[in-house]
Amino acid sequence: MKYCSISEASAKFDIPETTIRYYEKKGLLPLIERDAAGRRLFSENQIALLETVICLKNTHMPLSGIKQYIDWVIEGDSTIELRLQMMKNHKQAVLAEMSLMTESLKGIDVKNERYTNRKNKGEVGQ
Repeated sequence: MKYCSISEASAKFDIPETTIRYYEKKGLLPLIERDAAGRRLFSENQIALLETVICLKNTHMPLSGIKQYIDWVIEGDSTIELRLQMMKNHKQAVLAEMSLMTESLKGIDVKNERYTNRKNKGEVGQ
């Protein structure tokens, strides 16, 4: 099995090593092996799990939710239905947030256009 170091994992996902250590401390990266010197060794499975943690974090799932998901993964196939329902619910939350952001972006575009027009006309104000 191929392993990579924490620095390689950090570079692969463009996140600080401290973030990876924090995720491990919070129980989001269980069962990480270590070499004789105590350095973390990330297997392909651990890298895939880290990728999932980052995906869920990037889509604003709380750490407690991610921890629950990881616990269910560790429990095995008996939790597949729970994981599926969690992912369906999370997808709906992400879609709702995307919709809100899209609507909010329209308001920012209006302001940008207004200020650009005022600047081009030499007006001062709000």
